[in-house]
Amino acid sequence: MASRKTILVTGATGRQGGAVARCLLSKGQKVRIMTRTPEKAREWGKAGAEVVRGAFDDYRSLEEAVKGVQGVFLMGTPFEADPGTEVDQGRSMVYACQEAGVPHLVYSSVCGADKDTAIPHFDSKFEIEEYIRETGLPSTILRPVFFMENFESPWMRPSLEDGELSLPLSPQTNLQMICVNDIGEFAAEAFLDPERFLGEEIDLAGDERRIMIALSEISCTMNHPIRYERMPEEKAEEILGYDLAEMYRWLDEVGYDVDIERLRGRYWIRLTPFSRYLGKSGLYRKAA
Repeated sequence: MASRKTILVTGATGRQGGAVARCLLSKGQKVRIMTRTPEKAREWGKAGAEVVRGAFDDYRSLEEAVKGVQGVFLMGTPFEADPGTEVDQGRSMVYACQEAGVPHLVYSSVCGADKDTAIPHFDSKFEIEEYIRETGLPSTILRPVFFMENFESPWMRPSLEDGELSLPLSPQTNLQMICVNDIGEFAAEAFLDPERFLGEEIDLAGDERRIMIALSEISCTMNHPIRYERMPEEKAEEILGYDLAEMYRWLDEVGYDVDIERLRGRYWIRLTPFSRYLGKSGLYRKAA
């Protein structure tokens, strides 16, 4: 049985970090949650996690947060600030880990970060990856694709509830996706089995669908029809902003290329099919 470790998790009040924290707790590990507002993380305390105050722009708080931990899960938040700030914050945490002698950093980047896409929030994550490699900090880099949970997000779900969706993607575009719980499983297993995962850089995808097929399945899940209209490219930046517009352009023209079958064969972690995610998601509605 693996020894019990203390793992610092960033972003635990969000979907991805929360999934990592839940997986670690379910596997009997000690979890330390770092958040700027501990009062918003009381549920984690009730779940058995330690909650500490910390912020990426407060280096002394990072020093305190990483004291005595055997691992750190790091993820960035480019849309809360800007890609440049994300890089600065990521570098600060990596440096704090290095100074404290943290034996294992798991960094959640994005699939395609290493492809020179010119997408701002892809490039910022690649800069952090490069800094991790430069420092020589023992690490695992996870590169997830589009989250299945994005369909439940405030910028997609209301439209789906209204029976329509408009994205700057061809209805025939193939979209690879990952369930955030799968990211949590990979991160947790990386900490539990460092001999296997240290030094690994892993692109993560669990399933894939053409846009119209995905919408058809979502329609069945929500028990109402959903109309899809491709958002004109000239309107994408105005509506979504430059960063997301560039991401969707890249998804439409290039896209992710994770070998999902190879991923399944190399690791023992069960990947979530899109259909299973939908059946357990907040989008599910029973037929009348």
